[in-house]
Amino acid sequence: MKNAESTTTTLYQVASAAGVSPATVSRFLNGTAKVSDDKRKTIERVIDELQYKPNRLAQSLKMGSTRTIGVLTQALESGYFNRAMVGIEDAVKDSGYALLIMSGHWHADEEAERVELLIGRRVDGVAILTGNMSDQQILDFSKRVPIVAFGRKIKGERMLGFCLDNYRGACDAVEFLVKQGHRRIAIITGPADHGDARARLAGYYDTLAKHRIEVDPNLVVAGDFQESGGLLAVNQLLAAHQRFTAIFASNDLTAYGARLALYRRNIRVPDDISIVGFDDLHSSMYTTPPLTTVRQPLYEAGIGIGRMMLSMLGHEQPPVDVPSLSLIVRESVRLI
Repeated sequence: MKNAESTTTTLYQVASAAGVSPATVSRFLNGTAKVSDDKRKTIERVIDELQYKPNRLAQSLKMGSTRTIGVLTQALESGYFNRAMVGIEDAVKDSGYALLIMSGHWHADEEAERVELLIGRRVDGVAILTGNMSDQQILDFSKRVPIVAFGRKIKGERMLGFCLDNYRGACDAVEFLVKQGHRRIAIITGPADHGDARARLAGYYDTLAKHRIEVDPNLVVAGDFQESGGLLAVNQLLAAHQRFTAIFASNDLTAYGARLALYRRNIRVPDDISIVGFDDLHSSMYTTPPLTTVRQPLYEAGIGIGRMMLSMLGHEQPPVDVPSLSLIVRESVRLI
């Protein structure tokens, strides 16, 4: 049974009971001193008997490390970012590091402020999940703390960034629609200043050009990666009486909004209009009908982010293994 004084046991009490100096116990706990097997067994036995809980924060600070990794995400409620964060957590769970997570909400100034806060908390490194800060801002931060940035193709002395192939994923999505006989394919884009959105739009243009399908600019409608943007975009297309047989939504949330807009007009998916999304959020397999979409391996990307960070913190060459995207065919597209 745990004794009532276990929470107040000190390092000095452990040293006294083990018959060694406090410095020996401290170095033993930090792994910076070799002790004989007899002393090691004695110290371990006393720690167990007294149920001594060392102050890990104090130990880390003495060693110049807090054993924490900061994570800057954009939206804590987002299924997109959650999958990546779970991957990071699983990658570092046995390393002794803990995560400190903050959100930037897609505002560059707020993102920079959050990174400053993380550095102020003396994190050992920062993982940045996309966002709107400039590459130069991130490179400047990397002079103060190691950084791994997801969604960035930048590299520095203490900075590593990587992207998934959004362009190729978009090409695969549009290629699939073309092979199903679709020629009038609308696209609901993401924010114009978002790199992933630009890459997906480029994939749309280039795949249509590859098949000598002329792009109708009236079928290119702005969205914002949100459900409401997808709904408004489809309302705009229908109000303008545009003819189209398929929609390529630049992400799954946009596809959800587009699907709702069609449902409200009694337009059936996929019988009347086909839809392809991008991301493969968990809920996409449960939509009506289940959504055909491009799967972003976000969990695997998170694993990669965590491993890269641990390698950088261990002064090793970080592994760069970028996972591939894949098209997940479900029931939201029909052959015409």
